[in-house]
Amino acid sequence: MGPPRPPNDATVATAAIAGAAACPLLLVEALGKAFETAEGVVTAVDGVSFAVAKGEIVSLIGPSGCGKSTVFNIIGGLTPASEGRVVIDGESVAGPHAAIGMVFQEESTLPWRTVVENIAFPLEIAGMRRGERLETAMEFVRLVGLAGFERRYPAELSGGMRQRVSIARALAFRPKILLMDEPFASLDEQTRLLLGDKVLEIQQDLAQTILLITHNITEAVQLSDRILVMSYRPGRIKRTVEIALPRPRTSEIVSSDAFGRYVAEVWGDLREEASRGMRQDERHAREEARR
Repeated sequence: MGPPRPPNDATVATAAIAGAAACPLLLVEALGKAFETAEGVVTAVDGVSFAVAKGEIVSLIGPSGCGKSTVFNIIGGLTPASEGRVVIDGESVAGPHAAIGMVFQEESTLPWRTVVENIAFPLEIAGMRRGERLETAMEFVRLVGLAGFERRYPAELSGGMRQRVSIARALAFRPKILLMDEPFASLDEQTRLLLGDKVLEIQQDLAQTILLITHNITEAVQLSDRILVMSYRPGRIKRTVEIALPRPRTSEIVSSDAFGRYVAEVWGDLREEASRGMRQDERHAREEARR
């Protein structure tokens, strides 16, 4: 008999899906992705299944190389899946979809456009009339707390303010689901927490559904209803952690004992997987050195 399978078999996956919602807004079923490399086929993601209910914030967290961003790119339609499917509001999707807005880690504002013009850009691409799109963009300028900066250019803004522009732009065409891939990774810890507060305010105002990809445990606990912990490569859902903290949440809750217990719980799983990944990488490096 071989070693037992990791805890993402069909039974666990089905239970996780059923627990999210009877009719989830986002359903990911048995997602798999393999890449051809010079060393052969590498399986990045294997049998990933989960569901996200309307108005829910779910975080996907795991060690470097676990396939978090691969899952993000498949759901966002940027990378085709090798196996499985993505279902949005009952419809199977493949490729970019109007129901999905995306926010990336990398700087994505257009430097030659003002704040309001940046936010209005996707509405312009969609063919909305100038007056209507600028009016809509101004609504989101106010929503993300940038009133008074609408005529500024990105070079005149802080990193946190530019990321708020990116969030507003993704929300301007009112997507059903907002995907965020390490959106605060380049920001200092204080700005991350304050911007997390702002994301929670926006989510409450819009009842927005959010899937957050992150490696930051504090960020995941601060924002999420549930945290999905991924294993090291090939990435699988190792465990789901329900975050039973009251809403609305602010950065003040970070100092509470309950918050600390959740951070410790997630870190226990994450440390185990990160250590396993480190050992595998070290073993691979030694094997390469012998060749």
